[in-house]
Amino acid sequence: MTVSEKKIIAVVGATGAQGGGLASAILADPDGPFAVRVITRRAGSDKARALAERGAEVVEADLGDEASLRRAFAGAYGAYVVTNYWEGMSPQIELAQAGNAARAAKGAGLAHVIWSTLEDTRAHIPVTDPRVPVLEGSYTVPHFDAKAEADRFFIDLGVPTTLLRTTFYWEAFLQGFAPRRDDTGRLVLTLPMGDSALAGIAAEDIGRVALGVFARGEEFIGATVSIAGEHLTGEQLAAGFAELYGEPVAYRPLTHDEFRALGMPAAAEIGNMFQYYTEAADAFTGARDLDLVRNLHPGLQTFRDWLTAHKDALTTD
Repeated sequence: MTVSEKKIIAVVGATGAQGGGLASAILADPDGPFAVRVITRRAGSDKARALAERGAEVVEADLGDEASLRRAFAGAYGAYVVTNYWEGMSPQIELAQAGNAARAAKGAGLAHVIWSTLEDTRAHIPVTDPRVPVLEGSYTVPHFDAKAEADRFFIDLGVPTTLLRTTFYWEAFLQGFAPRRDDTGRLVLTLPMGDSALAGIAAEDIGRVALGVFARGEEFIGATVSIAGEHLTGEQLAAGFAELYGEPVAYRPLTHDEFRALGMPAAAEIGNMFQYYTEAADAFTGARDLDLVRNLHPGLQTFRDWLTAHKDALTTD
């Protein structure tokens, strides 16, 4: 198949974790049916240039500018749309960006959009629940709830969309959540998950699953696909780390209030998120059919696969 015959997938966030996984997966299959168009605010960034060197088309656009998105989507078959709540930490910004993307996709006549989204946690922990702080005026977990609210932009406009519900990235273990040594020198994993299972995934696998969805054509248009790599309890996660480190790792769960009191950035929001993960664990993991996810992406990583791939970065110091 020549390049001109390929279907173009415009990837918002192609220099980030999710979109980067999709862009790399498309580029790794030169004989496949798709070509990738990287959408970035900075075409000259190192990551954008690296993708261009691998054969990607690179186009500058901004989620805050609907007109630029419509130009970037022009002529494409489909688009992968993800917003980064943590960049502005504002539900209003995220909603505005999603609305811009939905209108641009509609205007460009895209045949298939995958919108990276999450559940509305307020269905399980409403803002009237006195056990959790209300955040940003009307949210329990803003970076979940705002994405769920934004689903309607794509649906109401009739954009042919797959809602791809993601989950906890194992990359969080590279950002402060990995086991640490206590005062006795023993390694301890302290997630506020109680005995519940946490649905987790390697961030790059999100984009790879998305490619599987695009490859199935119209099958998943109008559908919600909820994904994860594995559902593991704190004890099981600790066992994985113990195998990696070659020494015992204890699991000592914090309460959600204890976590919110840690004083770390966004502690209240992350604490609320873990409370949702814990209290809605059966529904959350139940919505994520791991057999379907692996069917869409046969190379789906297990937690131990991910640990092995990141062994050098997962130091115990």
